[in-house]
Amino acid sequence: MASITLDDALEEFREVTVIERIDEAPGVISLRFADPSGAPLPEWDPGAHIDIELANGMVRQYSLCSRLDEPTWRIAVLKEVAGRGGSQFIHDHVHAGDTVRVRGPRNHFPFIDAAKYLFIAGGIGVTPLMPMLRRASDNGAQWVFYYGGRSLDSMAFVGKMADYGVVPWPQDEKGLIPLAQLLDEVGPQTAVYCCGPEPLLSALEEACKAAGRPAPFVERFAAKDIDTDGDGGNHAFTVVLAKSGQEVLVPADKTIVDALADAGVRLVTSCAEGVCGTCETKVLEGAIVHRDSLLSDEDKEEGRYMMPCVSRCKGDRLVLDI
Repeated sequence: MASITLDDALEEFREVTVIERIDEAPGVISLRFADPSGAPLPEWDPGAHIDIELANGMVRQYSLCSRLDEPTWRIAVLKEVAGRGGSQFIHDHVHAGDTVRVRGPRNHFPFIDAAKYLFIAGGIGVTPLMPMLRRASDNGAQWVFYYGGRSLDSMAFVGKMADYGVVPWPQDEKGLIPLAQLLDEVGPQTAVYCCGPEPLLSALEEACKAAGRPAPFVERFAAKDIDTDGDGGNHAFTVVLAKSGQEVLVPADKTIVDALADAGVRLVTSCAEGVCGTCETKVLEGAIVHRDSLLSDEDKEEGRYMMPCVSRCKGDRLVLDI
């Protein structure tokens, strides 16, 4: 998936109508989108998300949590008062009847075929796992699903999920989800999926490592702590744009995205933290210093793609498919 310029990306946005807004829990709303023409919106797979372009210029990503066979899309938005303002803007300004611009769906959290699954959700991280649960059930797979939150009343969709057989795990009543115990109770071939706050994801990754299991499939909402000291990327280097031959110097104190912008080349970005995947770019030549929180270890080892909002060059030159 080669990265694209901002002008090209704008062609990918579509207008959709907000046909429903529901208060799902304190601080959590769901929004349902429909095509203004009445045509069904594009199909998607579990784990997919869409980009929403807000009237204040922000672009934010939200997981699709509607049923796969529905002609409309649904997302859920947690109002994060200490966030960067996107979720608060949606809560305050996006209502039923409004028109918004969206792009996608895109999927960096793919759902693999397996005979057994362990799903672990934390808070609003339940949203991408809901379609996965439905797909697993439709496929006749065995599954266990634990849904954690601060308290029962803070957990969106908890009633529907409990009716489905999901185990609610409110922290104020039960404490933390017993990750090591859950891993002990499922077989080694069980696919483990998790989405939620960083402490939960990090704890699960450590628990899987301690148990000698493969790394879990996770989706992050924020960047994990990455030690950049000594990783070989803290120096200036040159980026070559393969399609034009243009060469751009990236100083030690600037990101690739910022250096390209200074040179008049704008890449589509959103999180600027290596989490969302919006700026994913194909690398044709050069060694990458990966600093994102999205690509798998296998993807990083392969070295075909990078997130230029945070990642850098190990050597003196990178050739990008731009």
